[in-house]
This record gives sequence, structure tokens and C-alpha cells, in this order.
Amino acid sequence: MPVPARLPMPLAKCLNFSDFRHLAKRRLPAPLFHYIDGGADDEVALRRNTAAFDDYELMPRQLTDVSTIDTRTQIFGKTIAWPVLLSPTAMSRLFHHQKELAVARAAANMGTLYSLSTLATTSLEEVAAASAGPKMFQIYVLKDRGFVNALVARCKAAKYDALCVTVDTPLAGNRERDHIHGMTLPPKFGLADLASFALHPAWSLNFIRDPDFRVANVAEMGDAKSMGGMGLIQYVNAQIDRTATWDDIARLIELWKGPFAIKGLQSAADARMAQQVGATAIMISNHGGRQLDGAPAPVDCIAPMRDAIGNTLEIICDGGIRRGTHVLKALALGANACSIGRPYLFGLAGGGQAGVEHVLSRLRGEIELDMTLMGCRRIADLDNTFLAKRREP
Repeated sequence: MPVPARLPMPLAKCLNFSDFRHLAKRRLPAPLFHYIDGGADDEVALRRNTAAFDDYELMPRQLTDVSTIDTRTQIFGKTIAWPVLLSPTAMSRLFHHQKELAVARAAANMGTLYSLSTLATTSLEEVAAASAGPKMFQIYVLKDRGFVNALVARCKAAKYDALCVTVDTPLAGNRERDHIHGMTLPPKFGLADLASFALHPAWSLNFIRDPDFRVANVAEMGDAKSMGGMGLIQYVNAQIDRTATWDDIARLIELWKGPFAIKGLQSAADARMAQQVGATAIMISNHGGRQLDGAPAPVDCIAPMRDAIGNTLEIICDGGIRRGTHVLKALALGANACSIGRPYLFGLAGGGQAGVEHVLSRLRGEIELDMTLMGCRRIADLDNTFLAKRREP
């Protein structure tokens, strides 16, 4: 396992998700922190995503040889060092001036896969050039099919390893914290928010030095060429095709001709449809609790979806992962891997690439320790015999 470089304080003091979250809160102006931290409506789904892991118990095996632990696994035909991927998240430049390049390099250094969002502030070609690690690109079904086809062609040319389509955002969820804290894209130094930005001088100075919040992969999309900031985001939201069906996904899969994930599924019926149209993977996700409040926690969807499709598709549990034990529970239920978003964004906000690597190092270390304590030598050995439903008192 790579040894992280010497960390600056207070990043070095961060031991867990809560620590990274608090550091990000100190470093970011309030609108940006709450943009990461918040969910939809009453944030029930947001809280439940993590709380649901408490409904499962790990069942350790004693007196097994755990002198060596193998965390390697395969996803999208690639071997990664440990079973946690980095989810696609929009506009990383909001949180740190090193933006998506820092995250991609951190993922490669820590032996795992990075997913780049269509709404990234770095082009897919720049990310491909900056990182030799495995990469996936995330797209939407847009009204402008020609533009979508062009994105797919660019991903092929840049040698991305997999493609992912997000299907749970026909409209953005009701994220009330963004309204409360005046979140705009790009951030504006209005009178109402001036105090918050003034209290975070490091972020604000970097913004002044480099105010470019260009959404790099869609800057040339149709009439959006002359738009920037919020106008561009509104344009992209308007371009998401609410008439999209499984036929559109099947066409994308045929166009890509490679490992293909559908992100945002939660039901066994949809898992069977993903199987029928030719996907190779499912990302179980409720968008981090940012879309439909009250949607089920991803961890609770794993077993029913695995039962529905057998071992024909890879399953990635996306949402609520905060501890190594969460990863192991998801895998024991039938997932092939997990993915994280908020944890690495908080690390990015707290310390750029070093912060992301520290988040990943802590989580990977927990997985190795927990496997040792469970008596499980290899990720491939994890199954439901290591798991029990929590008994009510």
C-alpha cells in the first residue's frame, strides 16, 4: 500500500469522515460546504444512506490465517488495488483550485478507478493525460444526441476504460440548503455572502487568482458556447431528455461497445432491464440523497438486485459509505465494489490532492484491518456467511 507523503496540519489530524467534513466546513464558504453536505427535502434519504449499514452485523471467523490480506478486485475488466471507486461529481473546481486533476491523480496513486463527470471543470482529455490509472466517464441522456455521440467518441479516443450513464436526474431534486445559503454557479461575491467568503480567505484568494469555472466538457454544446456559469448549468439541465427510455440506453451501449454502467437504479425490476439492454454494471444510487427523498438506501437494494440478476452484472454500491466496515457489508451482501463521493470531496476541500489521498488511505487501511479482524483473507472470499441481520434488543 502506498505510504502517503507527510501531511500538513490540520489535515494530518483527520482520522475519519467526520474529521474531514469538519475540516472542509472550516475551509469552504458556507454555500459551497452545504452544496456538498446537503440533500433533498428533509434529507431523510441522505441520513438513511449511512444509517442503514447499522442494520447489518459482520460475523467474524476465528483461528484463520490472516498473515496476509488481499484487497484486490476486478471491475470493468480492470484489476484495482481495493474495492472502492471514486464516483463522478460535478465541478470539483468549486471546492479546490486543483479541481478534478487532483482527484484523478489521487485515485491512480491509491490504486483505484476515477469517474469523471460530464459537468467537470476539467476536460476528459486533460484528465486522461494527467492520470494513467483506470478511468470511467459519466454522461446523461441529452436532447442533443449528436453531442452525446461526440462525447462517446471523445472517450474512445482518450481511452477511457468504461462509460456510465446517470438516469436519476430528469430534474434536479429539491435541495433547500442551496436556496438557504445562496448557492450559485460560479460563486458570486454578493453582499449577502460576502462575510462567508471573507472568513475563508484561502479559498477566496484562489478564486480571485483563477476564477475559471468553465464546465469544460460541455462548453462547446450547441447554443451553450457563449454561456458560462449558471447560464450553462441551466442550459445543461434543460437539455436532459425526460423522454429517455431503455431503448436510448441500449443505443448508447451499442455505440460504446465496452464496459458500461447504469447509475441511479434501485429496484430489482430495473436491474433486470439493465441486464436485458446489455449493461455490464449497475451503480445502485439515490444520488447521495440529493434527488428523491425517501428513496431506499443503496445498501438495502443490493441483495434483492443480486437475486434478480444473479452474477451476470457487476454491482457497485454508491452512497453512504463512511467506514471500511460499510464496504465489507456491501460486498458481503453481493456488491462487487463500492463508490464514494462526499468523502473525497471533503478531502479535496481540506487539502487538495493530499487531502483526497489521505481520505482514501484511511478508508483502505480500515478495510485491511477489518478484514483481518473478520478472518477474511481475500475480497473474493466475502459472501453472506460473513453477515447477519442485526438482532433487535
